[in-house]
Amino acid sequence: MPLTFTLDPAVTPELRDGLLDLWADVSNAGGAVGFVPPVTREDIRPSLLKHFASMSEEKVRLLVGHDEDGQVAATAFLTLNTHRLMTHWIWLYTVMVHPRHQGQGYGRDLLAEAAEAARELEGIEAIRLTCRGGLGLERFYESCGYKEVGRIPGAIRVAPGDDRDDVIMLLPLN
Repeated sequence: MPLTFTLDPAVTPELRDGLLDLWADVSNAGGAVGFVPPVTREDIRPSLLKHFASMSEEKVRLLVGHDEDGQVAATAFLTLNTHRLMTHWIWLYTVMVHPRHQGQGYGRDLLAEAAEAARELEGIEAIRLTCRGGLGLERFYESCGYKEVGRIPGAIRVAPGDDRDDVIMLLPLN
């Protein structure tokens, strides 16, 4: 059953809790979304609140995918550039699909919905994201049309002695 996607949903306590659960579950399953397991909802809450603050300032757009039970199953944050020379592309952050939904094509669906949302933004020509090397994420994003355009070796320190590349990916929208 496909996910139902919503761009810029109302931020309710249910949505907040669903996003906290999603982010914690993805992180604890080893997902590369800014944390290293084990994490709790309270560890993640400050990062989510920063996203919400940026949303209220209209700097960030939230894309949420709900499953057939109405649970938050996927999400991505589309972040506008504020630098006057870079307003023709956006960032895609915190791209997540719940572990129970992995392998069903929902990641591809999420990225397609994010690209469609970006195309509807005036003047946006590309989406840029970064991903943690060493997990095969580059291959997944490439299969969705993104191109690797840069790599910073060892820029992400997961743990002492475990440095990963920061891989920069770009999706032209035209």
